[in-house]
Amino acid sequence: MTRHTAKQKSRVVTEPGPRKVRIDDLASLTPLTERQAETVVAYNRDKNLLLHGIAGTGKTFLATSLALEEVLDPSNDYKALYFVRSIVPTRDIGFLKGDDKEKIAVYEAPYKAICGELFNRADSYDALKTQGAVSFISTSFIRGLTLNDCIIIVDEFENLSFHELDSIITRMGNNSKIIFCGDYTQSDLTKTNEKNGCLDFMKILKSMNDFTFIEFGIEDIVRGKTVKNYIINKYKLGLHI
Repeated sequence: MTRHTAKQKSRVVTEPGPRKVRIDDLASLTPLTERQAETVVAYNRDKNLLLHGIAGTGKTFLATSLALEEVLDPSNDYKALYFVRSIVPTRDIGFLKGDDKEKIAVYEAPYKAICGELFNRADSYDALKTQGAVSFISTSFIRGLTLNDCIIIVDEFENLSFHELDSIITRMGNNSKIIFCGDYTQSDLTKTNEKNGCLDFMKILKSMNDFTFIEFGIEDIVRGKTVKNYIINKYKLGLHI
C-alpha cells in the first residue's frame, strides 16, 4: 500500500493594522482666547476661514481639531481632511535621503504631532491616513485634482506664491470647506512679487462673503510664556518683519 503524506497548509500571518481612530477618541477642546472662540463660531456657521497672525496662537491646531470632528462623524458628509503645504525647502539643506514618501514625511511631522495630542496616541496620524480620513498633498502635485466632500487646510500659506494659492483654491469641488493658516510676516519668500502675491490673494479672500478673516495677535499666543515674551519684545524693537 502506498503511503500518502498530507501536504501541510501554509499559514499566512497578517500583521494587525493600527486601531481605527474614532470621533470618541478626539479630545474636547475649549477655546483659550477670544480669536479662537471667533474661529469656532465662524467655522460652525459653515464658513471658509482665513486664519492669519502671530506664531503660537494655535491656528493650525484648532483648524485640525474642528476639521477632524466633522470628518470622523459618521453622520457628516465630509469624508476626508487634506493638509496642503509647500514642500520646497526654504534654504539649501542638501540632498535628503530616502524615497519621495520619506522626504515628504519630514513636512508631515507637525500634523503627526497635532494628531498625537488630539487623540493621545502617537500613531493616530498614520492610522487616520490608513483609514482614508487624512491625506497630505504637496502643492507640487495638486494640479488636476478636484477635492470633493472634504475639508482642506492650507498651512503656512505665506510661503506660497499667488499662482500656487490660486491653483489650490480652484481645486475645491462640491461640498468642500477650506481653511488657510499662516502669518505673512514669517514668509520665507524672497522675491517681492511673490510676497505681494500672497497679500493680493488675502485681499481677494477678505472681499468674499464665503470667507471669514480672523487676525490673531500677541494676546492670542498659547504656546508658552517664553514664546510670548520673545514675540512681544520682537515687536517692541520693530524686528518682526
